Amino acid sequence: MRFQGSTGGADAGVQGAADEGSGEGPDGRLIRSAADSHDVIEVRGARENNLADVSLDIPKRRLTVFTGVSGSGKSSLVFGTVAAESQRLINETYTAFIQSFMPSRGRPDVDALRNLSAAIVVDQERLGANSRSTVGTATDAHTMLRIIFSRLGTPHIGTSSAFSFNSAEGMCPACEGLGRVSAIDVDELVDTGLSLNEGAITAPGFAVGSFHWGTLAHSGFFDPDVKLKDYAPEKWDEFLHKPATKTRQGSYNITCEGLLVKVQRLYLAKDRESMQPHIRAFVDRAVTFTDCGDCGGTRLNPAALGSRIAGRNIAECSALQISDLAAFVRSIDDPSVAPLRNTLSHTLDSLVEIGLGYLSLDRESGTLSGGEAQRVKMVRHLGSSLTDVTYVFDEPTVGLHPHDIQRMNDLLLRLRDKGNTVLVVEHKPETIGIADHVVDLGPGAGSAGGRICFTGDVAGLRRSGTLTGRHLDHRARLREPVRRPSGKLSVTGANQHNLRDVSVDIPLGVLTVVTGVAGSGKSSLIHGSLPRRDGVIVADQSPIRGSRRSNPATYTGLLAPVRTAFAKANGVKAALFSANSEGACPHCKGIGLVYTDLAMMAGVASVCEECEGRRFTPKVLTYTLRGKNISEVLAMSVAEGREFFPTGQARAVLDRLSDVGLGYLGLGQPLTTLSGGERQRLKLAIHMAEKAAVYVLDEPTTGLHLADVDQLLGLLDRLVDDGNSVIVIEHHQAVMAHADWLIDLGPGAGHDGGRVVFTGTPADLVAHGDSLTARHLRAYLRPSEPPAA
Repeated sequence: MRFQGSTGGADAGVQGAADEGSGEGPDGRLIRSAADSHDVIEVRGARENNLADVSLDIPKRRLTVFTGVSGSGKSSLVFGTVAAESQRLINETYTAFIQSFMPSRGRPDVDALRNLSAAIVVDQERLGANSRSTVGTATDAHTMLRIIFSRLGTPHIGTSSAFSFNSAEGMCPACEGLGRVSAIDVDELVDTGLSLNEGAITAPGFAVGSFHWGTLAHSGFFDPDVKLKDYAPEKWDEFLHKPATKTRQGSYNITCEGLLVKVQRLYLAKDRESMQPHIRAFVDRAVTFTDCGDCGGTRLNPAALGSRIAGRNIAECSALQISDLAAFVRSIDDPSVAPLRNTLSHTLDSLVEIGLGYLSLDRESGTLSGGEAQRVKMVRHLGSSLTDVTYVFDEPTVGLHPHDIQRMNDLLLRLRDKGNTVLVVEHKPETIGIADHVVDLGPGAGSAGGRICFTGDVAGLRRSGTLTGRHLDHRARLREPVRRPSGKLSVTGANQHNLRDVSVDIPLGVLTVVTGVAGSGKSSLIHGSLPRRDGVIVADQSPIRGSRRSNPATYTGLLAPVRTAFAKANGVKAALFSANSEGACPHCKGIGLVYTDLAMMAGVASVCEECEGRRFTPKVLTYTLRGKNISEVLAMSVAEGREFFPTGQARAVLDRLSDVGLGYLGLGQPLTTLSGGERQRLKLAIHMAEKAAVYVLDEPTTGLHLADVDQLLGLLDRLVDDGNSVIVIEHHQAVMAHADWLIDLGPGAGHDGGRVVFTGTPADLVAHGDSLTARHLRAYLRPSEPPAA
C-alpha cells in the first residue's frame, strides 16, 4: 500500500494517519509504525531492595544475561522489579473474585516501567513436595498416558480416573495411593524400663507433665507408676493401640488414645518436609517406610494394574526411563488416540531434549533438585506458539554438567529466536558468552551493590574492567601437589536409584569432588550412603524451615549474644531485645509489617505504622549499645556487624558467615528470601562451629560469581587443613581442578550411568581420562595450562 504526499489541508491529516500506521513511503521503503517503537523495556528509578535508583533499557526479543556478585541486585532487578510488575499488571486484569485466589503482589519500588510484555518466570523453586506429586503429574504426561490406557488398555476398566493413584477408583486401598506403608519402631517411642511418671515415653511432645503425656498418664486406663515392661500383654496392646476414647480428667473431658495411634495422627499424617527439624529427625529414626505389599509400590489397585497395552501396564510405563517411554509411546499406532499420542510424544521428547530423559514419570516431584525442577517447568514452554513473551530464568545451568550446558544454551536461543525476550540471571561463562546483551550489576553486594557497572555486548564486557569482565576467562589451575589421604570411607554395593552395585573408597583428610553428568548417580551415591554415618555433616540447598520471623541472626544463634550485650549495657532483661518476645511491637507482633486481608481482593503487606518497620516498642528502641539500637543492629549486613562486634561470641558467628561468602547478607533478612546456594552456605557456617570429621556439600558454587569461587576454594582448603574431610558434589571445573581426588560417575545419565568411570587425581583424569568430564576439564584448562601427556 502506497501513501501519496500532500501539501496540507484535510489531506495532511490523512498523511499524518498514514505515518502512524505502517506501509511503504514514496521511495518504496517501509514506513516505521508507532507500534514498532516499543523495542526496549524501559526501567526508570528502580529501588527494590538494594537497587540504587537504577535506570536502563533492556532490548526486547533478545537474550539478556544479568551478571554480578551474589547480592549485587540481579534478582531484585529481574525478578523483583521487571517480572513482578508484569505479573502484577496481568493479575489486575482479572476480577476481584479471581484475584482473591492469586498470590498477593505489591507494586515494586520503581518510578516507571514501560513496554512490559507478559512475563513467565521459570525459577528453581522446588515442585510440590507432596508425595502424591510426580514428574508425570507435574507435566500432565501421566494424565495423557491415563487417557490412552482408558481407550486402548485391555481388559477395558473404565475412564482415565481408574488409572489414577490420586483417585479412589484407581488407588491401591492398602496404601491409599502412596505406594508405601510405614512401620514404627516402638523402641524409639518408649523406654520400657521406666514408668509413665518416670518419663517412659521418649517421643517428642510427651515429656512428663505435658498435655499429650497427661492424656495417657491421667486417663485412668494405665497406672503411671508401673514400669511399661511389667504391663500385662493385653494392657500393653491397649497402651499402644487403644482407639480414641473420651474420659474425664478433673473438670475437663479428654480423649485418650494408644501411643501408636496418637503418634500416627500427630506426626505421620503430616508431610515430612513440613515438620520441624527435631520432629523430622525423630520420624526418620522411628519410622521405616517400605513398599506396599499389596501393590508393590505401584500405588494402583489390581484392576488398573491388570489393564495392558502391548504387554505393559501403566505402572510399568511410568517406571520406564523417559527416553525409553518415548519410544514405547511412538510405537502406539491406533488412530483413535493419534492426536493425544502425538502431544504426549512431544512432551516426552522435550524432557529428553532438555536433559531429563533419565527421569521416570513416577519420580516424586519433591526429590528433584532445584535445577531439575526448573527444567521440568521449561518443558511446557518449549512447544508453545506464544511469541513476544518475556521469559525469566534463574541460573538455568544449576545442576548441569558442562556437557549439558550447551543443550540448555540452545534452548534459551530457541526461545529467543521465536521472538521472545529472554532474561537470564547467570554466573556461568558458557551462558554469559551467548548473550546478545549483558547487564552487569555491582560493584559489590548489599549496600555496596545495586548499581549498573556495564551494559553492552560480551566483547564489551571483557574490555570493561568490571569484576565480571576480568574473571570471564579466569581459569583455576590443577593443585600441585595433592594432599595424601589419612584414611578412607568405603561404600560397598550401592544400588540406590540407577547405581549398579557401586563400590568405591572415598579418601579422608582431603578434598574429594564427585562429578558426572546430571542423572549419573552422584547424589544417589553420596546422599544415599554417607549422611547417617557418625561424624558426617551434610550441608545442602534444601529450604530452611521457619516463619517470616526467622532470619540469619535467629537461625545462627547470633541474636543470643547480641541480646545479652544489649541487656548488660542497659541493665534490663534480654527478652526485651527479641522481636518474638517482650520487646515486640504489639501492633505488628514484631514482624515489622502488617498483613491486611482485603476480602475478595489480594491481601497486602504494609509497613507497620506504629514501629515504622523497626519491629520493637519505642521503649526498647531507647536502649542502645555503642550508639545503635537493636533495630539498627539487625539492619546491618554481616560485614557491618563484624566491625560493630570486634570480639566475643557474636564476632565468632559473624566471622563464620563471612568465611562462607555471606558478608553482604542482612542480619535481619527473612530466611524465605535466601537462594539455594545462600541457604547451603548459611548451614555450612553453623556446622563449622561443630567438631566435624566429614563435610558433604552439594554444588556449593550455586549462586556464586566467578570471583567468589576462589573464596569458596580457600574455604574448602581451610576445612581440610583443619583436619576435616570435604566431599563435594560439583560440576564447576574450577572446583574439579582444585580437588585432591576425583570420583567421576557415568558414563551417561539414568540407565546409561550409575557406574564409577574414574577415580584418581585431576591430573590423571586430564592426562588419561576419556569421560565427558575429562574432555571438558581438559578444554577448561587448555588456555592457560596444557595437561601433561
